[in-house]
Amino acid sequence: MPDAVPRPTVAALRARIAHLEGAEMHAREVLPFGVDRLDRRMPQGGLARGCLHEVAGGGGGAVDGTAAACFAAGIAARLPGPVLWCVTQADLFAPGLEQAGLSPDRVIYVEAGDDTAVLACMEEGLRHGGLGAVVADVARLSMTASRRLHLAAKASGTTGIALRRWRRQADASDFGQPTAAMTRWRVSVLPSAPLPVPGVGRPRWLIELIRARAGESFDLELEGCDGTGHLGLPADVADRSAAAAGRQHALG
Repeated sequence: MPDAVPRPTVAALRARIAHLEGAEMHAREVLPFGVDRLDRRMPQGGLARGCLHEVAGGGGGAVDGTAAACFAAGIAARLPGPVLWCVTQADLFAPGLEQAGLSPDRVIYVEAGDDTAVLACMEEGLRHGGLGAVVADVARLSMTASRRLHLAAKASGTTGIALRRWRRQADASDFGQPTAAMTRWRVSVLPSAPLPVPGVGRPRWLIELIRARAGESFDLELEGCDGTGHLGLPADVADRSAAAAGRQHALG
């Protein structure tokens, strides 16, 4: 039989693979969502800071796209420092972002002509090092472009969020292509819980973590971001889970 591979060589190979896969971020800081049911299923207990993440709406067009933008705004709101938001069209509603916790006086808007210019602005913002987060509305995101953004985010420690929005539904297929982002999220709008009085309840979203390095995919029903950028666990969802746990305990 051939000689076994020396242990130092195996260890070196494992370290190299871990580095290429991004496992070095185990030592990086994370941003908890503040919802235990979500955080405990995230690698390291929260969203990795100083990395690139992707967020997109579900299949509900502009409605889900708005929820995705508010989800991204909630993340940016809980990171200290100014936020650079790059767009191709000036169609963001600042009061809506403020309801998700992102105050207008913290946001620097950049309107670029196309995806190429938006990605260039995002990369420059990530390399700057003095920003809390950089968000960019972009339809297409190649592996090469996402890798550049991810490396820029890691070098500066600034969190990047690629908000995937499409003007044509046919372009949405690009979201299935692989990228270097640490996580990939999809946000869809659900009906709000009825109120005991006339009015509109807190938004409710289906949050899907489609991909996460060193993590597993999952989905959760959660309440939309509040004025501090935090998500919430709906009371009826918590009650259903508690009841299910009780039945499982009884069967056990």
